[in-house]
Amino acid sequence: MTSPEIKDPPSLLFEKIKFLGPGFILSASIVGSGELIATTVLGAEGGFITFWVILVSCLVKVAIQLEFGKNAIITGKPLMVSFASLPGPKNWAIWGTFVLTLFKIVQVGGMIGGAAIALNMLFPYLSPYLVVFILGLITSLLIFKNYYYVVERTSILLVFAFTLFTLASLIAVNFSPYSFSLGDILSGLHFELPPHLIFVAIGAFGITGVASDEIIAYTYWCLEKGYATYTGENDGSKAWKSRATAWIKIMYLDAFVAMVIYTLVTASFYLLGAAILHGNELIPSGNELIETLAAIYTQTLGENARFAYLTGAFFVLYSSVFATLAYWTRLFPDIFGELGWINWHNLKERKKWVALLAWVFPLLWAFTFVFVKLPAFMVLFGGVIGSVLLLLVVYAAVHFQLKNQPLQLASGPFSQFMFWISVLSIGLVSLYGILQLF
Repeated sequence: MTSPEIKDPPSLLFEKIKFLGPGFILSASIVGSGELIATTVLGAEGGFITFWVILVSCLVKVAIQLEFGKNAIITGKPLMVSFASLPGPKNWAIWGTFVLTLFKIVQVGGMIGGAAIALNMLFPYLSPYLVVFILGLITSLLIFKNYYYVVERTSILLVFAFTLFTLASLIAVNFSPYSFSLGDILSGLHFELPPHLIFVAIGAFGITGVASDEIIAYTYWCLEKGYATYTGENDGSKAWKSRATAWIKIMYLDAFVAMVIYTLVTASFYLLGAAILHGNELIPSGNELIETLAAIYTQTLGENARFAYLTGAFFVLYSSVFATLAYWTRLFPDIFGELGWINWHNLKERKKWVALLAWVFPLLWAFTFVFVKLPAFMVLFGGVIGSVLLLLVVYAAVHFQLKNQPLQLASGPFSQFMFWISVLSIGLVSLYGILQLF
């Protein structure tokens, strides 16, 4: 007997669009301090010549994300159940995810601190150390009830805001002395990489596009959107295989839309850095970069442009904080349940932990920013931790791919090729980033 929750996916594109959503949450998470700061710095240092690095970074990693999303649809279970089955010591991947994510409290503290500083630049009478706690409170209020549709719709609003801002900024630059041509953009597609830019290019590759956090988070959004529920449990039938293939293809469409959004925004930040800052001997770092760009906009386009830029910068930084809290309040109860600390299947108990974590984490992030006071360093620290976590993610993706490949669901030679290219590139860059520490 077919469960009433099981449904066949729509065939018309307009109907398919109604089932998109996880990708918008992913985009809200991806476009943050790395894109606003690190990508702009690469453009400032490399000019247009390394534009291809950003495009490749955004395009090549999505195959790992798709493998995680596919595994979520096939199993219908939260990610830590799959992590528990990975070869090796018992629960090693769960413990690794737990410990490494805790270290990233420092990174998110830098992100929420950066958002507070952007507001402080707009309203100097507001102390960033007060604003950071207010932002934490607002984020908790949005998340603590754990409603997926609130997360999705708020993410759509934030994505719309920062996409509009970046495109407006890019258009505005071309009405200033810093305008650039199509020829400048094409010069960055020759796959050249001068030796002195290798380090900064690899750093930008590691921090742009989907990272370990977003890949893990995507599985929860796919489950909550209903892709797995609509597919139903694998009963070995042709009907199940047909449904699973169709829903996986809708997930692919969702991921593609997300990729277009975050590639467009990331590429825009790069071009802004290349157009405005390239050739300057002194390239500011961290949040000073935000103020420098805002000042240049003011000089060329008037005071209103500065206000628009800083408003957009706030949306970019805050969107990552919002999406991170939504993700962490799902990840940690999943971890606790798989380790046997809570009864994950008890909905009331799970909601209690979601609500508690929704209040605790923003408070920890705010206090971390107040004590460290170095948002750029805090984000960089989190990027290093993310490089380690990314190795775990790549290992898991290979395991999922080998396990699910016999089902032959939405899998062809091209997707296989892109998957192994993604594994190779991410693995090498992560190892390089770790080796730089020693």
